[in-house]
Amino acid sequence: MGEAIVRSNLQLVYGAGNLGLMGLLADTVLSAGGTVVGVIPKFLTRKEVAHTGLTTLHLVETMHERKALMTSLSDAFVAMPGGIGTLEEFFEVWTWIQLGLLEKPLGLLNTDGFFGPLLQFVDSLVERGFIKAAHRNLLVVETSPIELLSRLGESKLPDVEKWIDR
Repeated sequence: MGEAIVRSNLQLVYGAGNLGLMGLLADTVLSAGGTVVGVIPKFLTRKEVAHTGLTTLHLVETMHERKALMTSLSDAFVAMPGGIGTLEEFFEVWTWIQLGLLEKPLGLLNTDGFFGPLLQFVDSLVERGFIKAAHRNLLVVETSPIELLSRLGESKLPDVEKWIDR
């Protein structure tokens, strides 16, 4: 993904951690000559998890401020394999798109079928009438980073009736 970001002349905006998959992603983008913007709450810097070699590092007070700033700095969103934080951010962005509060594309990098069970569950929610098929179709899913970034760049959000407009 890091190499695909740089090859696509994009920059990475993320939560500024130096650990795990996201820390590795930031290091990959930086080592390939790319730009990495991190946003982290001050309390996490005291736990020594902030990446210190980023192009730009924004310090904020709260997790809510972090997500708001990352959302405003980003043109699109990609969820990669991850845990609770990944899922929380993914569902919040998807909800904002569904409500019409955000008009930016959302993708899943489905590496080794990681999101397969989640997508099956989401499809069952569509079948049961809890999610509109059009809202399910807002998700761009690919297994290749370069294909995912390409599709997100071409993505136009469909005009879907919002339940709050009724």
